Amino acid sequence: MTAMPPLALLAGGLAKRMRPLTENVPKALLEVAGEPFIAHQLRLFRREGIARVVLCVGYKWEMIEAFVGDGSAFGVEVAYSVDGPKLLGTGGALRNALPYLGPEFLVMYGDSWLDIPFAPVVDAYRASNKPALMTVFRNEGQWDTSNVWYEDGAIRCYDKVERLPQMRHIDWGLSVVKASVLADRPADTAFDLAETFTDLSRRGQLAGYEVTTRFYEVGSMAGLQETDALLRAAH
Repeated sequence: MTAMPPLALLAGGLAKRMRPLTENVPKALLEVAGEPFIAHQLRLFRREGIARVVLCVGYKWEMIEAFVGDGSAFGVEVAYSVDGPKLLGTGGALRNALPYLGPEFLVMYGDSWLDIPFAPVVDAYRASNKPALMTVFRNEGQWDTSNVWYEDGAIRCYDKVERLPQMRHIDWGLSVVKASVLADRPADTAFDLAETFTDLSRRGQLAGYEVTTRFYEVGSMAGLQETDALLRAAH
């Protein structure tokens, strides 16, 4: 049985796209299928054998802590890594959370619903002997702009800025990262995890795992409605 690493959930953004819904609550607490979205996520993590979740939070994070607490109500252990007065971006938030995470960890976005078995992703990462792995989905530009050149089981290039004609896949939203990838960055400095992944991909150091289930998200109004319908149907 796969020993599952902790999971870092990136939930610190301002969620401006979801205003006015997020003027008074953080995105993680938006109601989806009758309860705050993060409740669904934490139960998914427990199902997948994740024992420890580190919430990388910022905007209105005290409300998240008031709802989630120590995670015991959801069957997981929850710790909090708080951005502080300035937003640190996805990379900076993870860098600051390293003391809570250990040598390797899963990373997921706080607005993503990614319903697959996690253990094969971790197994693929460990078998790759690379410092990070990204799950990819053959998107063909359908759900969002394709940003991954994935061929013969390998990521040739990941780039959210420079688009290549070979990019038919997209970053699906679940990754595994070795702490050493981020440890040499200065603390409390804002940067995007995507920059680190792009750099790794150009050096052939970013492993890939292809997922065939599409992703859902609550980071847009349309996505929120779609995810709400999906989870209501599942209950």
